Amino acid sequence: MYLYFLFIRIAALCGHAKARALVRGNKSVKVNGERLEVNGVPVPQHAVWIHAASVGEFEQARPLIERLRHEQPKRKIVVTFFSPSGYEARKDYQEADAVLYLPFATRRNAKRFIEALQPEMAIFVKYEFWPAYLRELKKRGIKTYSISSIFRPTQRFFHWYGKVSLNLLHCFTHLFVQDEASRRLLAEHGVHECSVAGDTRFDRVGEIMSKGLSIDDPRIRPIADFTRDCQRVLIAGSTWPEDEELLEQYMAHAEYSGTKLILVPHEIDEKHLHDIFQRFKGRFVRYSRATQTSLIHANVLVMDTMGLLSSVYRFGQAAYIGGGFGAGIHNTIEAAVYGLPVVFGPNYHHFREAQGLIDAGAARSIKNYKQLEDALDTALENYQELGAKAAAYVQDEIGATEKIFNKIFS
Repeated sequence: MYLYFLFIRIAALCGHAKARALVRGNKSVKVNGERLEVNGVPVPQHAVWIHAASVGEFEQARPLIERLRHEQPKRKIVVTFFSPSGYEARKDYQEADAVLYLPFATRRNAKRFIEALQPEMAIFVKYEFWPAYLRELKKRGIKTYSISSIFRPTQRFFHWYGKVSLNLLHCFTHLFVQDEASRRLLAEHGVHECSVAGDTRFDRVGEIMSKGLSIDDPRIRPIADFTRDCQRVLIAGSTWPEDEELLEQYMAHAEYSGTKLILVPHEIDEKHLHDIFQRFKGRFVRYSRATQTSLIHANVLVMDTMGLLSSVYRFGQAAYIGGGFGAGIHNTIEAAVYGLPVVFGPNYHHFREAQGLIDAGAARSIKNYKQLEDALDTALENYQELGAKAAAYVQDEIGATEKIFNKIFS
């Protein structure tokens, strides 16, 4: 672990942007006397401390945070991040009393941090298992929870060399796992303080859908104009170049069926956008420069702004989710909650919800263009039937926040 943090510091010295942000973020958190400060501002003690790696994990914690803030407003809430992208995206989050970086997880840092913070309890999201912090919390008798975690036989905990890692799980007062397979696996290895609660992301997407931007919102109006009177709208969310190459071929195939595509790239730097514009040539309109006339004549709308994807899905009949030809697919249930059948690439096996949607008959995984064409044609032609299955799957999974909240705070 020490070598890992040393590597980050060396990378920062060499100019690596993310590493430099991590080092700067760590320096912003200091112990002054007996109190913890971030950028010179005191952090409240005796708070509920919630730690998320980055934005995705924070979104899993968010329903619990907001339930706690609403029902027990006198409790203090402190949120920490490891990732700079997570911290930068949520540093101004109003439902927390403080948002800060988690200092590098050395034994010295963990002792000083917990001694100064004196948390009432600690809640770690999904895959966050920092040994120094968990051991220090256990040593001090502070209740510690894991939420929305999921375990598989291939993880280090369950190999012959993973005994030390497995022992860390005994530091938790209770683990709230996503599925029964995780609970059984932990029980087989002697971890019994565990229960199946589900995944709080389902609660979050349900909230997002109910609080989505109004059709009258000026940010939504160009999308409404683009899709007006079109019965075959495909939403492609969080796409990468490998996804966009396939979608370009599909739109050439679907051109005469009147299909329209709303493309939401995962990265919107100018180089990536330029590559997309070259790919779709004269058939696209750029969201930030769209006019009513250009929206009418284009069949591809490229979203070159952040934060609208969850509101865009309501305008589609089917969704393609990017990332499946890389490290892994992005958020499928954000589309499924709107009743959209979903299609994605082959790297989905570490995503329980993707397999759940496939089992429900609401999703398909593809490996090449021929499979993509068949899957999207089927999804668009049968979107009502398949979309109903997608929405039903999400609704059946909602409720994890209630279970966790009642166990911890009631």
